[in-house]
Amino acid sequence: MAKEVIQDTDASRELARASESGSRLLSGKTGLLISLIAISMSLFQLYTGFFGELPGAKQLSIHLTFAMVLCFLCFPFSKKSSKDRVSIFDAVFAVIGGGTAFYLFVNYDHVVHAVGNAPLYDIIIGAVLIVLILEATRRSVSPILPIITIVFLLYAFFGPYLPGDLAHRGFRVKRIIDHIFMTGQGLWGVPLRVSATFVFLFVLFGSFLEKIGAGEYLINLSFALMGRFRGGPAKAAVVASCAMGSISGSSIANTVTTGAMTIPLMKKVGFKPHVAAAVEVAASTNGQLMPPIMGAAAFIMAEIIGVPYISIVKAAFIPAVLSYAAIFSIVHLEAVKENIRGLTKEECPPMIKTLLSGLHYLIPLALLIWLLLVTMWTPTTAAAWSILIACFVAAGNNIYRARYQFPRVLAGKVPLLEDPNAFEAFQQRPHGYMWRRTQTELLGALETGARNMAGIAAACACCGVIIGVVTLTGLGLKMATLITEAAGGSLLLTLIFSVFASIILGMGLPTTATYIIMASMTAPAILTISATQNLGLPIVAVHLFVFYYGIVADDTPPVGLCAYAAAGIAGSDPIKTGWKSFRLDLAAFTLPFMFIYNTKLLMMNTNVLELIYIIPISILGMFCWSVFIQGHWRIRTYVWERFVFLGLAFLLVNPGHLSIGDVHLNQHLVNGLAIVTMVVIYMWQRARQKKAAAIAA
Repeated sequence: MAKEVIQDTDASRELARASESGSRLLSGKTGLLISLIAISMSLFQLYTGFFGELPGAKQLSIHLTFAMVLCFLCFPFSKKSSKDRVSIFDAVFAVIGGGTAFYLFVNYDHVVHAVGNAPLYDIIIGAVLIVLILEATRRSVSPILPIITIVFLLYAFFGPYLPGDLAHRGFRVKRIIDHIFMTGQGLWGVPLRVSATFVFLFVLFGSFLEKIGAGEYLINLSFALMGRFRGGPAKAAVVASCAMGSISGSSIANTVTTGAMTIPLMKKVGFKPHVAAAVEVAASTNGQLMPPIMGAAAFIMAEIIGVPYISIVKAAFIPAVLSYAAIFSIVHLEAVKENIRGLTKEECPPMIKTLLSGLHYLIPLALLIWLLLVTMWTPTTAAAWSILIACFVAAGNNIYRARYQFPRVLAGKVPLLEDPNAFEAFQQRPHGYMWRRTQTELLGALETGARNMAGIAAACACCGVIIGVVTLTGLGLKMATLITEAAGGSLLLTLIFSVFASIILGMGLPTTATYIIMASMTAPAILTISATQNLGLPIVAVHLFVFYYGIVADDTPPVGLCAYAAAGIAGSDPIKTGWKSFRLDLAAFTLPFMFIYNTKLLMMNTNVLELIYIIPISILGMFCWSVFIQGHWRIRTYVWERFVFLGLAFLLVNPGHLSIGDVHLNQHLVNGLAIVTMVVIYMWQRARQKKAAAIAA
């Protein structure tokens, strides 16, 4: 295998861990304590996955207890704070935060019966917990989310002094805290419940796959598949990020894990540093769209709208494929435009050997898909059993390495196809290697999964506070009314307002928080207009619309955390990288409008034959969109050609709504005319290309 492909990826994994799981990676007794707490959290979640959740909000209380402790121990107070030790204030905050979160578990019956008439000590404990949740979220996620939460809390208090329709009767501090802390409509609501069940186990499952080597295998396989094509490393980055996204559901971890290998190789074959980084950012961000493991917001969406998670997966599949088809096409056209080569045969890993070397890594993922799609198990149970199978795969893989593979590599009989660090560890201490390695992988996965979840749980708790204010004040209904009036009853304007709100909000918030807030504010407005105009938009389509724009905001400048991570690897300017990734990801900006107006793209009201027809036609449409973005196909396009391709993109992806006057055009006729137009322009560009070559000669 090429040296570049089998390079050490431990540094990238540590960067991913530091970016998402906590900026402190301590050793010694403190590091051991944090590891034990994180492993205990994962074991607790696995126990409830196998044997059932604890009743009421007790599970949420324990989940938040672990998360609060980890947030204050893993994340320093500020960038200037020491990252080599935990300060006394961090330790005190961890104890108080964990204690106030654990209060509900210990006094569950009392809290249930005291709702609406809570004694003062309950209010004080609730107030302390809310403040510490804001601080934990500030440290682990972003200062923006706590600021927005504070604005909502102030809105609940100062309601009588606000103008117009936003005014309400106002609530005392005691009433606000009682509603948020003592009831299931605030802090202990849907976001935290989903975090404590579905999301944790799926994040943990992704950590297990990464630790046992599935991530590296998928990256190597992507290079074997795509590396030799024009612009091969960039195409491999798209495929690898798609595959990694389907098992991690995380933008930043996806960026740094795959980017550590793909970005240097993209630069090597001729991509500019900021372009190489932008390709990785665009591909990694869209990983949250790719089933079966989508972002945390997808699980919350299923809970909010009351549908099985598998319904979300089914609806998101075709848009995810189209999104990646567009990015892949843009990357190909970029390589054509800049005349960028692929990797040589020597630089690429061998296809068949690479494929066969890691098929066992796909067993847990295949089982998860089987349990979700065929047996229809709940996501929690399916994830728990898939994690168990991943443990057996890890043990079996290390036994195979120690007894068969590595001895043959030492004898020079076979090449090393994966994980050079594991091979080096085997060389140093071959005796007992398989058990040491298995223990390291499994305990590391348990720890990483919990550390990954600490910030997510804090953010979900923060969103629970926001939802508590919305339910207490009726703000959701007020906002829906205001948006509907501002849009003048126009669905298109309402959608556009929602887009701008999601993008602006999402630039400072994680996808999960953006989705929860927008689902409370703008989704009801879209559904209201849909009902008023008898459009019958499915609720899944509306919430996916909001979800998509929350994801796109991840790589929208000037914030774009993924762009900063990728720019660090590429040595490029983060802002320049962000704008380029924004351009590469423009397909995701138009795609939600397409599936809102053509819900067959969400596999609704359609059949298998229609899908066989729709998917390739829609992929052609996304290719046309890519030509419009790049301004290049076989040769540089004229301005009029670019706008023709823009029209073809919308016609191919959504032809069912085209009409001239009162005449509704046949979908197949429109598609046929669009394809003929593509062929004509192709021949026209080919003739121009030959003429240009003849002149140059």
